[in-house]
Amino acid sequence: MKKNNLISYILIGLGTFFLLKELKIPILTDFYSWPTLLILLGAAFFIHAYSAKEYKNIFPAVILLGLGVHFHGIAHYSFWIDHWGVYTFIVGLAFFLRFLKTKQGIVPSIILIGISIFAIFVDNQPSWFVWIYDIMNWIERFWPLLLIGIGVYLLLRKK
Repeated sequence: MKKNNLISYILIGLGTFFLLKELKIPILTDFYSWPTLLILLGAAFFIHAYSAKEYKNIFPAVILLGLGVHFHGIAHYSFWIDHWGVYTFIVGLAFFLRFLKTKQGIVPSIILIGISIFAIFVDNQPSWFVWIYDIMNWIERFWPLLLIGIGVYLLLRKK
């Protein structure tokens, strides 16, 4: 049997997204957005990770899916939490779900999820904790530089 291919799942997801966008089905109008593309890419990584038993793809799957759901929630639901702790929670969850299959990454998972829960739900945070808000504001403003840096690194690295 032929091994499942990640690109195939991505193309099927993108094709479905753009077909539904062209059909303009009224009940799906909230889903014609870029967060939906992140959700589809994350789902493609999940399907590939489990069908091909390449569990290393669980990590990017959770990141893409989590960010897509988070950004969709912010845009469409007034009750959605818009806090930097959600991002660390998504990364911690990615580590945890990867740990379930590969047995690697439990320590960063526990640390990140713990920080997230503390940051989101504790009302009386210590005064020294405010510096994290400054760093997160800086990251939220300049995150495209991270993408540029990764792209330059990938271009210049030796294979």
